[in-house]
Amino acid sequence: MGMMMTMTGTMTGTRFAAACALAALLAAPASAGLFGKKVEPLADPAYQVTYAEDREPAMPRSNGAIFQSATGYAPLVSGGRAASVGDVITILLVERTDASKSSSSATNRSGSAGIAPPTTGLFSKLFSASDAATSGSQSFTGKGNAAQSNALSGEITVTVAKVLANGTLLVRGQKGLTLNRGDEFVQISGLVRPGDISPDNRVLSTRVADARITYTGRGDVQRASRAGWLSRFFSVISPF
Repeated sequence: MGMMMTMTGTMTGTRFAAACALAALLAAPASAGLFGKKVEPLADPAYQVTYAEDREPAMPRSNGAIFQSATGYAPLVSGGRAASVGDVITILLVERTDASKSSSSATNRSGSAGIAPPTTGLFSKLFSASDAATSGSQSFTGKGNAAQSNALSGEITVTVAKVLANGTLLVRGQKGLTLNRGDEFVQISGLVRPGDISPDNRVLSTRVADARITYTGRGDVQRASRAGWLSRFFSVISPF
């Protein structure tokens, strides 16, 4: 009876120790990335909308001219294209990348040598024909392939955040969609030349310099396509 109680106590202690060890591992810095805090994608300041500053009514001038540049104007050649902070531009997402790589190599080397042993005398008793023959060969074959393809299409309207000294526009913006089973977020920022803007204020994403395009999701579909936290934990600590 005493032995059974001792064994039961030992097993209970072992389970308790294993539970404590697992809890310690989960609390370790290595598992910190498994339980990242929830971040609101639309709260990123790098993609926040930029509003045009309110203009105060221009004080009338007594210079006798009808046209006053202080009240704002658009050049005749630019039409209604975006040119000031707060103006909106529609970016057409036409991103597509295809990459492939293949390599192969093969080597082969062989050689042989033979010496005829003496047939008479004392040494003829010590050697046979097979003792003086040697040969060797070496071969290697290697092959590798890699391929990747990505595509993103759609439209997103952004605002002009800054007008640089050379006239280039710094644009940024984001869009959030709440769908049936989750949320979708599209964010973009970059530099646009005024000459690349069409008369209807559209520009291709391939014309955006220093482009930062982010497409993320959140919801049931995104969670279903991601491994569980325990699987990710063992992937972090696994030495293989």
